[in-house]
Amino acid sequence: MLVLIGLGLWDEKDLTLRGIEEAKSSDKVYFEPYTSIWKGNIQKLKKIVGKKVVLLRRKDLEENLDKILEEAKNQKISILVGGDPLVATTHSSIILEAKKKNVEIRIVHNASIVSAIAESGLHIYKFGRIVTIPLKEKFSDLPKSVYDGIKENKERNLHTLCLLDVDFEKKEFLKVKDALKILLQMEDEFKEGVISEDSKIIVLSCLGNNSKIVFDKIKNLLQKDFELPACLIIPSTLHFTEEEFLALLS
Repeated sequence: MLVLIGLGLWDEKDLTLRGIEEAKSSDKVYFEPYTSIWKGNIQKLKKIVGKKVVLLRRKDLEENLDKILEEAKNQKISILVGGDPLVATTHSSIILEAKKKNVEIRIVHNASIVSAIAESGLHIYKFGRIVTIPLKEKFSDLPKSVYDGIKENKERNLHTLCLLDVDFEKKEFLKVKDALKILLQMEDEFKEGVISEDSKIIVLSCLGNNSKIVFDKIKNLLQKDFELPACLIIPSTLHFTEEEFLALLS
């Protein structure tokens, strides 16, 4: 059996009772750290689950997944994942491959960024396609697909959640200021009126642990510093209740 266990938004305290029980009863426990920023302590995590926790590298799940699935045919194998296990497409691929090999799957859900952004006061059902703003080192040309995703949502009058890229192996994290600059650079390049320095967007940081939410124009946000983890929301036309909520943040 293969069990995917969500760690929640912040640290080891966010583990659910079900998640702890599943990990404790496992023959082997892995920890996958590269699809989200996790602020916990792995030693404390080991103490909670009462097991050795083996750190996975990215290629362990993308190139060497068969090894883990072979283990799961005869043992109970758990993989601890930041947030909710099914938000990252990497984990959906794992489930697909497991089903192909007739490996039993169990999912232990937890809080994720996709639900936590409701702290902004925006209505979840008004969000469109999620985009990820990549680290500068990952592109030579500006990411038109990201720009088009924001444009498409705007045309459909939907909010856009912009995730900030992370490279755990290189220990590089896209900062809010750099993400904002990339958005403005994309507008300078593609010139389709999607965003400007006067566009008001929402910055959410440290969700799940003393969350900080700021709603302001990009040109003002560029003058501020934000902690990680963080994400951005580019809002569409606001419902009056959303406006009322955001007015308290301005």
